[in-house]
Order: sequence, then structure tokens, then C-alpha cells
Amino acid sequence: MKRTLFALAMTMAAVVPAKAEDAVCYNCPPQWADWASMLEAINEKLGIAMPHDNKNSGQTLSQLLAEKAAPVADVAYYGVTTGIKAGNEGVVTAYKPAGFDDIPEGLKDPEGKWFAVHYGTLGLFVNVDALGDAPVPQCFADLKKPEYRGMVGYLDPSSAFVGYAGAVAVNLAFGGDLENFDPAISYFKELAENDPIVPKQTSFARVVSGEIPILFDYDFNAYRGKYEEDGNFEFVLPCEGSVRVPYVMSLVAGAPHEEAGRKVLDFILSDEGQAIWTNAYLQPSRPVELPAEVAAKFLPASDYERAVAVDYAHMERAQAGFGERYLNEVK
Repeated sequence: MKRTLFALAMTMAAVVPAKAEDAVCYNCPPQWADWASMLEAINEKLGIAMPHDNKNSGQTLSQLLAEKAAPVADVAYYGVTTGIKAGNEGVVTAYKPAGFDDIPEGLKDPEGKWFAVHYGTLGLFVNVDALGDAPVPQCFADLKKPEYRGMVGYLDPSSAFVGYAGAVAVNLAFGGDLENFDPAISYFKELAENDPIVPKQTSFARVVSGEIPILFDYDFNAYRGKYEEDGNFEFVLPCEGSVRVPYVMSLVAGAPHEEAGRKVLDFILSDEGQAIWTNAYLQPSRPVELPAEVAAKFLPASDYERAVAVDYAHMERAQAGFGERYLNEVK
């Protein structure tokens, strides 16, 4: 019996080789921002295996708070407002990876509790073939038209950061600001009459399949669809304007594999790591120039002039209040 158990154990060890180091990243889904390539590079370059994780930003923070006394994750990735909140809640710890000083002010916590790793611009990810006879929408206002009934999707803005970023973009587009979300609430109330689809998590595959023909999403996902998937996809930067938003990362306080987590963050901010984001049509947080062949695939720079930065700390402070209003008045 002992020999049988020993043989079984040896067989399992041969099938599942032990890694030199492992780490856990919350909210690093392979279909979002091409985390698949980043995780593969981290495994190859550092010998650190990190499993895929399909949480959204809000779910990540909730999990970190629930596990505060006994952390499971080592690093976390989320929208900037959630990163600010995580720093304020004490579930992440200060760490300044190599390259931290190159990140512009305002896009990092001075102590290193969170820092931008890349940018995205909010717009419309459109599966043109799934529109039928309807034209490609060019403006946020277009989405309320009858021809787009049941075609428009946006992530739940009370939970997912990209959903909240979309709400901020819509709010600014129709004359609101971070103190007044009345225009966004009015917009989503009107859009609700057009039977929108409101998932909680990243929905790239649902756009590719045509289930969601139009999704409030970032340019990098739309470009990935346009250039890497079979089908006819477009990124539309709405005529009313939009927002540019950084995504950030943190080292989890009390991380069970802290040293591995530090190495992962060092790699992601390195020249090599930042270059991986550019292959996924992302603007890196450090001033790393986009490869010419990648830059040529973006909309013209003149279109991007309609996308603005905001006070992200103020955006964070307004998030909970908007989420409550959305749940009470729209959902």
C-alpha cells in the first residue's frame, strides 16, 4: 500500500511540476488587456506562475477587504478609483517598483500604494456585422435610437470600473461634472428603455460572438477585436467626447508571496513589460514610445483630442454616491 501511494505521489509530481515561485493576482483576466500574454511572459521570464482571475475591480476590492486578516492575493489590478480606495482601506502596502519615478504625477500614490501600469480610452466597441441594417453609431446619443434596441451593452457601473468610467464619460459628454451626475442618470434611464445588456464582468467574447453588438469599452479591446478576430469590428470615440483612464496595480498588504509579487510588479513596469501592453494596443504608463506598426492601428490623434483626463481622486470620491444613485434610480 505504501509503495502504491509513493508511486502515485511520484506520478502526480511528474504530471504537475513544482514552480520555483507562484503568486496570485486578483483581476487579471486573459481576455482583458491581453493579460494572457503578460501572464505568459511573467511565467517565462520570472518562473512565476499566476492563475487567470476574472474578477472585476469592485469584486477585487471586496475580496481584499474580506481577506484582510488572511490575504490570499499578492498583487491586484483595477481601475484607478478602486486602487485609490484600496490604498485608503489599508488592504495594500507601499511599494515602488523600478520605473516608478517615470510615471507622471497624479497617476500614482506618492508612497507607492498604487500606480498606473497603462491607459485606455473609453468608447464604443462595435461588431459591425451584428448591427444588421443599422449604421455604426458615432455618438453616445445615437444609442437611444430605436434601431439599436437590445444591441447596446455596458458593464454594471455600480460594480465594474469600466462601467463607472463609461458613466463618467457620458456625464461629461452631456454637461455634468464630478459633483453633478444628473446627466448620466438621465441618460441611463433613457437608455434603459432601449433594453440594454448590463453584464458585471468583461464581455469581449460576447461582442465577438455578436451577442452584444455595441459595448461601452476601451479602445484596446476594440482594436484587439478589429485586428485579431475574424469579423468586422470598429472602435468609435463618441462625437461628444470621452475620458482617458489609467489602470493601476498594488502590492497586497500581508501578501503570502510578497517577494514574488514585488518581482511581478517590477517586470510589469520594466521596458519589456510595458512593451507587452503596447502589443495589446494599450498606452503604457511610463513614457515608452508605441511601436510604429501599433500606433498606425489607432484612430487619428485628432480623434483622441476629444478624450480628456479627469481628477481621478475626485472621481474615486464620487464613485460610491453615483453607484447608489444608479442602483436606486436606474437599475
